[in-house]
Amino acid sequence: MKTLYVINGAMGVGKTAVSRALQHLLPDCAFVDGDACWDIAPFRVTEVRKKLVFSNAAYLLNAYLACEEVQNCVFCWVMQRREIAETLLRKLSLGGVRLVRVTLTARGETLRARIEGDIAAGRRTADVLSRALAYLPLFEEDTGAVKVPTDGRTVNELARAIADMGGGNAAEGAANDET
Repeated sequence: MKTLYVINGAMGVGKTAVSRALQHLLPDCAFVDGDACWDIAPFRVTEVRKKLVFSNAAYLLNAYLACEEVQNCVFCWVMQRREIAETLLRKLSLGGVRLVRVTLTARGETLRARIEGDIAAGRRTADVLSRALAYLPLFEEDTGAVKVPTDGRTVNELARAIADMGGGNAAEGAANDET
């Protein structure tokens, strides 16, 4: 049975890092980052762009799920409201697919430290910090996913825990052990 892992959470919580580590743990695993489905500069939220990102993500995920050589697929994106994930899931062909939905969480001080580190390293712009902290309470609500705290845990620990949720079909692989 194929497995689709949907990884959700606030900006800076570790979605991409954990998803990449998970990809390397699982056999025959594709990875789609929702941000790559909406990579338009300047970034603006409009109805047209929202429709485009759902179309792009659904196309890629359906293609991977239909591929006989892909057994696992990991998708990560900021989905701060349950209906965002459910809108995407309705566009997917999930017959015979095990679905694992995870929301990564972090305390405010943990998130702040991570994002400030990313800003200092030039990986994020300063405006991301206030947005991420503002979104954090939204992930305390019911997102339709299992909440997994990231505080004090390494990327590798988190990836292995999520792999276990999908049936523990993790391959022997070297996942990055960064936080």
